[in-house]
Amino acid sequence: MSSKQQKKSARQAAAAPAAPEQPGPRPARLSAAAVLTAVEGVALAALGVSLLIEGVTGSPDSPQQAVTGAVTVLALALLPLAAARGLWLLRRWSRGPSMITQIVALPVAWTLISAGGALIAAGVALAVAAFTVLGLLVNPTATVALGIGPRE
Repeated sequence: MSSKQQKKSARQAAAAPAAPEQPGPRPARLSAAAVLTAVEGVALAALGVSLLIEGVTGSPDSPQQAVTGAVTVLALALLPLAAARGLWLLRRWSRGPSMITQIVALPVAWTLISAGGALIAAGVALAVAAFTVLGLLVNPTATVALGIGPRE
């Protein structure tokens, strides 16, 4: 091969995009965060389905409002479910939606705890899950696995 061809080949190799880096193994902390986030999403979806069934088959004051509320809850369930899938697949973007889900869950947990009765247990469980996931997601092991490092 001539030196001209070698230089051209070297320029092409330098200009070619680097192969995407293969993610390493998923840390247990990130797996736990993904599972807890998925459980929250499934619980929200179950609540949405329950509200939808009650809105359609029950006798609410306004069937249209009941169905709209149920569909809204079902749509909201998509955020933690998508975030959980992203965390499981080590997608960098998934940390933000999962953290937002946890931050939004904290006032809901407080409201459940304040309501009293059987809802106290649900509120405590939600608060524990939210704080646990937040702790797992800010852990350096998780941030490194997701490719999130300190800003330079």
